[in-house]
Amino acid sequence: MLKIALLVALLGLLVLFAVGPVRRALVTPRLLALFKRILPSMSETERDALEAGTTWWDADLFSGRPDWSKLLAYAPPALSAEERHFLDHDVERLCELVNDWETQQLLDLPPQAWAYMKSQGFLGMIIPKQYGGKQFSAYMHSQVVMKLSTRCSALAVSVMVPNSLGPAELLLHYGTEAQKDYYLPRLAAGTEIPCFALTSPYAGSDAAAIPDLGVVCMGMHEGRSTLGFRLTWNKRYITLAPVATLLGLAFQTSDPEHLLSDNDAPGITCALIPASHDGVVIGRRHHPLNAVFQNGPTSGNGVFIPMEWVIGGQAQVGKGWRMLMECLAAGRAISLPSSSVGMGKMAVRGTSAYAAVRRQFNMPIGKFEGVQEALARMGANLYLMDAARTLSALGVDLGEKPAVISAIVKYHVTERGRALVNDGMDILGGKGICSGPNNFLASAYQQIPIAITVEGANILTRSLIIFGQGAIRAHPYVLREMAAVGESDQAKAVRDFDSAFFGHVGFVLGNLARGLWYGLGGARLAAVPSAAAPELAPYYRAVTRLSTAFAVMTDMSMFVLGGELKRRERLSARLGDVVSQLYLASSVLKRYEDDGRPPADLPYVHWSLQDALLRAQQGLTGVLDNFPARGLAVLLRTLLFPFGLPHRPPADELGTAVTHAMQTAGGDRERLLADCYVASDAADPVARAEQALLLLPHVVAIEKRLKDGNTSLRHMPQSLPAMRAWLSTAKDASAISCQEHNTLLEFTRLVDGLIQVDDFAPAATHATPASYPRDDAGVVDASGSPSTSGTRAAYTTMTESQMAPGQCALTPK
Repeated sequence: MLKIALLVALLGLLVLFAVGPVRRALVTPRLLALFKRILPSMSETERDALEAGTTWWDADLFSGRPDWSKLLAYAPPALSAEERHFLDHDVERLCELVNDWETQQLLDLPPQAWAYMKSQGFLGMIIPKQYGGKQFSAYMHSQVVMKLSTRCSALAVSVMVPNSLGPAELLLHYGTEAQKDYYLPRLAAGTEIPCFALTSPYAGSDAAAIPDLGVVCMGMHEGRSTLGFRLTWNKRYITLAPVATLLGLAFQTSDPEHLLSDNDAPGITCALIPASHDGVVIGRRHHPLNAVFQNGPTSGNGVFIPMEWVIGGQAQVGKGWRMLMECLAAGRAISLPSSSVGMGKMAVRGTSAYAAVRRQFNMPIGKFEGVQEALARMGANLYLMDAARTLSALGVDLGEKPAVISAIVKYHVTERGRALVNDGMDILGGKGICSGPNNFLASAYQQIPIAITVEGANILTRSLIIFGQGAIRAHPYVLREMAAVGESDQAKAVRDFDSAFFGHVGFVLGNLARGLWYGLGGARLAAVPSAAAPELAPYYRAVTRLSTAFAVMTDMSMFVLGGELKRRERLSARLGDVVSQLYLASSVLKRYEDDGRPPADLPYVHWSLQDALLRAQQGLTGVLDNFPARGLAVLLRTLLFPFGLPHRPPADELGTAVTHAMQTAGGDRERLLADCYVASDAADPVARAEQALLLLPHVVAIEKRLKDGNTSLRHMPQSLPAMRAWLSTAKDASAISCQEHNTLLEFTRLVDGLIQVDDFAPAATHATPASYPRDDAGVVDASGSPSTSGTRAAYTTMTESQMAPGQCALTPK
């Protein structure tokens, strides 16, 4: 009898839940009512932020089953012939016009650089050709910002900002035809210099809370009574504001007289205001950490503007926040990741060459294991950062507005950039902390916090945005469930919620089963796309396994904490770390394929993948260690990692392979540093380091020959005076040829100039160094004053056929 009762109960449950019409009639309405009670309320600004942008590869990672074939099928991003020419010639020329140290003396870019930027269309890269712009791809936009960042941060920022979130972007998407026809050609030609003012002293990270107010009213404009706004604002941190001619402004809207509608407070509105307009206060500057890009406050009190200055006209009043959120994703995916990668390429190029040629204890410092540990992090981080930058730009070019991915790359590329520069400073030691034209890394070190802070402070981005937005936006079911809860038509709400909720249940059960299977060893059987490199197959499987574990923990966290998860920022941050590291690992796998699987890149690939997988694993264990339901946490840990944690840090031997690749001049190293500007001026410290690195194999060969010959000359000195005496002795003894003499002398001169630091007269703080550079290369004139050129002479080695018998010399170019 009991068995019959149990069977009837089971059949009843089966009918109740498995038969759609019965379930929707008896179960789903009750579940829907429960969700309506427990689901946290959402403001309009939160809803706009969540619904803005699109999902892409992040949705695959949230699903627990990433479709690798789809990712690998995307063609690698490529520049058109026009774009490549612009990068190789126009961008190269602009870099030649600017010197980072000189900009610090001027507190600005030199006038010829501003003029060139305007005349060559650098300020209109995103503007369509029909308006006189370049209409470059997102990838090209990224390449330009990256290359400029290898030369000078102020240069990169001055180009980056007009092509990111600002007047041009907003006009393209929301402007009236009249606004586009008037402003876009002027912006493309550099006739107008734009800025966009959002941040205020009382609304930084909480940008939607800006107190700046525009009251709808009638006012006088150009001699006639006009509908418009009486504006009062106080903004700060506005890049290009001190030199701007066109001010983009975001403000709250008030319509107390209902001149527009019955809505007293329509919301945030965006407008374009000529900087010369009566009442606009603009021109003063901030000085963010010695960065000299133009940045400053703007304000106005009771300034009247006509309605036609609203971007998009009256129809867009109150829609400014949505406009900003929809445009932010694309710009944030490009600007700061690209500038951070550019800074990283400059740092790696200079530091790796320095470590290879700088000797202590009669050995290159790049062979010390402590230095190699830092160098390996620098090289592998740069490889990963560049991979993430490229993949994100590809997504934008495919038409995506990747809200979650843009937050991932903004946070993680800038944070790894900070770590990269810190490692570089540790390697440079005392040379790195003395500012001057002979220090290539000091500006980057000082200014790194700027990238960390802007376009969403990194703490906020990590703890609130990446997972907080992704868990809803990129999850295959949560947004559908929320939409059903908000549906006013009850019948439609029940149908939509039933589909989403029970689909979600099946999704969770499937990931739990797959997570257990992978944990028990099934991950070794996980599918790897046929297009993938066989040597990286274990990494594809590892990312898939961790993606499944992440999907499980996402749903368990939402189930246990519900709306409280939004306030559990540390758990949210760790979950964000997991999906972020999986995205970074995916970008490395994609880059290796897109680059043609170069075997020489495998040290970078293995190191960066192992590091990313370890960090993803640490994020998961951090969630489990702090999960509020302790019993469930133990169960989930056992299910997901039954035999322990699989990922370990990269081995020392792998790090050594990375550092060897970084310190070996040639095409493989140049692939890591592609499109990094190197000055032709030998006074530039990075150029000097590169020249020394190119000579290093010849110097090592000469040194080895002398050591093998067991001569008294086998210990070559480091200092320039000692080397001169040594060379004279070696030449007299016929131990070296004239060609070798000149190679060794040129190498020693280059290294001697490279290791020097700058010093100044007592009263000078920003001036030409009194002793730069410190050698006989013709920089100091007969009076002992610094040369007006400030340029070290470059040397070319004579061939022996060009020399008189017995002559050994270097001639200036």
